[in-house]
Amino acid sequence: MAATGDHYDVIVIGSGPGGATLAQSLAATGKRILMLERGDYLPRSRTNWDSKAVFVDAIYQTKETWFGGDGSTFHPGLHYFVGGNSKVYGAALFRLRERDFQELQHTDGISPAWPLGYDVFEPYYTQAEALYHVHGQRGEDPNEPWSSAPYAYPPVQHEPRIEGLSDILKQEGLHPFHLPLGIKLEQNPDGSATTYSPCIRCDAFDGFPCAINAKADAQVICVDPTRAAHPNFTLLTNAYVTRLETDAAGRSVSRVHVIRDNNFEQYSADIVVAACGALSSALLLLRSLSDAHPNGLANGSDQVGRNYMRHNMSIVMALLKEPNHTVFQKTLALSDFYFGSDEWPYPMGLIQMCATTHGEQIRGEALPAMLSWLPEMPFEKMAEHSIDFWMQSEDLPRPENRIRYDGDRVMLDIHEGNEEAAKRLRAKLQSLLGPLGGWPHLIDRRLYLGQNIPIGGTAHQAGTCRFGTDPATSVLDLDCKAHELDNLYVTDASFFPSIGAVNPTLTIIANALRVADHIKQRLGA
Repeated sequence: MAATGDHYDVIVIGSGPGGATLAQSLAATGKRILMLERGDYLPRSRTNWDSKAVFVDAIYQTKETWFGGDGSTFHPGLHYFVGGNSKVYGAALFRLRERDFQELQHTDGISPAWPLGYDVFEPYYTQAEALYHVHGQRGEDPNEPWSSAPYAYPPVQHEPRIEGLSDILKQEGLHPFHLPLGIKLEQNPDGSATTYSPCIRCDAFDGFPCAINAKADAQVICVDPTRAAHPNFTLLTNAYVTRLETDAAGRSVSRVHVIRDNNFEQYSADIVVAACGALSSALLLLRSLSDAHPNGLANGSDQVGRNYMRHNMSIVMALLKEPNHTVFQKTLALSDFYFGSDEWPYPMGLIQMCATTHGEQIRGEALPAMLSWLPEMPFEKMAEHSIDFWMQSEDLPRPENRIRYDGDRVMLDIHEGNEEAAKRLRAKLQSLLGPLGGWPHLIDRRLYLGQNIPIGGTAHQAGTCRFGTDPATSVLDLDCKAHELDNLYVTDASFFPSIGAVNPTLTIIANALRVADHIKQRLGA
């Protein structure tokens, strides 16, 4: 147990994929590592699989109140638990495409080039896929980047209805592929779970906490094994970091101020790593202002909190004319329109399957009466005929899209952009409903993210502390160390200069492994 005032080699703030992966990599060095997590362990119970509790009542989301730039209030879609937001993520673990690291022209502007190329991240992607049990199949995705090794685990097999959907898409000239999933699953030849498989292929995977720890989240993969294997690693839960204090010169973080169980505590370390998530890490730096850093820690460029990105996301349901008895539905994706099409030269994005819809979720949506085309059937029957898709298009970095404080109030300013790409991607999916045997409309599923308003959908948060070579236009250097401090690093998605249109978590994990290698050299380990 840590004692207030203790000094460590490394303090990691946040236990999500960016913090937990880095700590797991560093722990084998024998260096003293302290992890500070503002939440506790997510309780394990049957409620973890209750769709009304998870999606309609949103019992696992923070009840904090934040403000939009227009003065509106909302509860952000954040989860303060060991493992962070990965406790409820869909575990779709994609590599950014090689072209995502380059400058890309969109209809609304430029997606900037990264200061490091895909080749730098590739070996860490390979490590990350093995560590997080990513199941997939190389060679199916027409836009996948090159790789130095096959997936360590075979793809999660489609159930019959999804296999049939895949065949229809191929007949339409498209290239569906097995969704790369981080999952602790062992399969029989027919794809069913083996007797001793941790995952049982249930209908409560995507968006649900896993009550049997079969999802490859940061707690299951990194935090708990590291605690068990390395006595030099200490985890403190319910430990909220209020601010980072620097030395008099402002060049080094000297103390980490914490409120834990209503007590004020302080810790110090040779190296401090913020990995709270792109929104919360930026807020930590902004509230750590001082005479040496009057605009917030590491914010001489005025870039902390800016360039906030989250994908333009749509979660939609189609109704099939025949029942869909698929249990584990999240196994297929489509990237044919990722970089555009013959009639549209700009990137559109990615389509992937979602988990099976439950009747309680549809009831909670309060479907608008204007959808008069809906067949007459109860919610449970609609769920039985549903098939569900997650569409995401790239959000471009804009300085005016930012997280900031207004006094004690958290303000999230969002100006929607690049919406034409999302509309065209939706039209592409809708045009396929006929061949797929569905009714000709898509139904928006806003409660899938636990939010009724777009601003509250903070899944896939990125930006806010971009890395780069110029301290005037970036917050972090190429090792993800703050330009203005000697011992502060950030290893969540804050560092992203752009977000692409694939789920960001695998890139967070790969980058955490990359930064961990740098810190090992610095520590002489």
